[in-house]
Amino acid sequence: MPTEPGTGSPRSYVVLGVSAGIAAYKAVEVCRRLVDAGVHVAPVPTVRSLEFVGRATWNALGSEPAQTGLFDEPSPIPHTRLGQRADLVVVAPATVDLIARYAHGLADDLLTTTLVATRAPVVVCPAMHTEMWEHPAVQANLATLRSRGVTVVPPEEGRLAGGDVGAGRLAEPATIVATALGILADVGHAARRDLDGVRVLVSAGGTREPIDPVRYLTNRSSGKQGHALADAAARRGAIVTLVTTTDRPVSPGVAVVRVESAADMEEAMLDLGRRSDVVVMAAAVADFRPKAVADAKIRKSDGVPELYLEPTTDILAELGRARTGGQVLVGFAAETDQVVERAVGKLSHKGVDLMVANDVSAPGVGFDHDTNAVTIIGADGVVGEVGLTGKDAVADAVFDRVVALRSGR
Repeated sequence: MPTEPGTGSPRSYVVLGVSAGIAAYKAVEVCRRLVDAGVHVAPVPTVRSLEFVGRATWNALGSEPAQTGLFDEPSPIPHTRLGQRADLVVVAPATVDLIARYAHGLADDLLTTTLVATRAPVVVCPAMHTEMWEHPAVQANLATLRSRGVTVVPPEEGRLAGGDVGAGRLAEPATIVATALGILADVGHAARRDLDGVRVLVSAGGTREPIDPVRYLTNRSSGKQGHALADAAARRGAIVTLVTTTDRPVSPGVAVVRVESAADMEEAMLDLGRRSDVVVMAAAVADFRPKAVADAKIRKSDGVPELYLEPTTDILAELGRARTGGQVLVGFAAETDQVVERAVGKLSHKGVDLMVANDVSAPGVGFDHDTNAVTIIGADGVVGEVGLTGKDAVADAVFDRVVALRSGR
């Protein structure tokens, strides 16, 4: 990691991507301001962007020589080096083409391969004419990026290339730099890479238990909290596997195993759990399933069917019985009454280190919300409250406790 000259203190490492738009001239000021703020800036302009601002400018102002291609340096995988090293990636300006390629996972140059390869936070700063900015395809692509955790610094209204006036002008460099520095401060860059190399297994979503080829029993879990946990672990350097029932997007580098039923979830979690250092069981697994599944659709004309249920396997308890060594096991308890008391009972019965309890009957908490409020109960007797906040913040609070447990073993 680069250090502050004369101090040995670590400096934030920011990859500054520049795509081919006239607003590239403003990225020069972004680069200068970041360097002045003590940030190590690695310029990655696209080849076509060099028609607006030349390589010599980036070499002079950046903290290291600009790279534009996949074969500019001896390393055979520069995009991996940049992506792994980055504390933050900023793209300014981001053109319509760059946004579309990033949203669809296309990677045909150094900038887009770095974007796909990194686990660091990403800031995208669009710049384009008003008609392009307002196009449904552009807005859909930006919505996709936002859903994956990308920060979008929206363009401003003002004078555009060619004399037009309207929305689409690149945000001011001061605004972009303030956003970047704020994210670096929040993430804590180097200090939060406290799960480097740790194998983390997370489950997410609600299982579906088939009744017939058309219908199934399920619950209201959206998988948002489980996915937030997987993303948080990846940000902190973990090697993450996510077993999920949903098709929600995940951070780059998170391995995904998609399942549907409680039996599918059981098989995946017990198999992968044996090879994991930390297991977080956030999925809402059905407690019961039909004893028999009809071969054909059950119709109203057949009359009201008799539905016989049987219990599913308690996957968390099985994980508790199977774990060995210093593995940390975390469970979730969604309750509607006597929340803490029930969670404490589950903690001791299932043999977990932490039980994360939430009252899903409370406003803004639990199922399908972007927010959550939880009580984190430890087998060591430590109880912590996390008030109503974003699910990403809850995820970090959980992993703060996990890190503390691991450091004490």
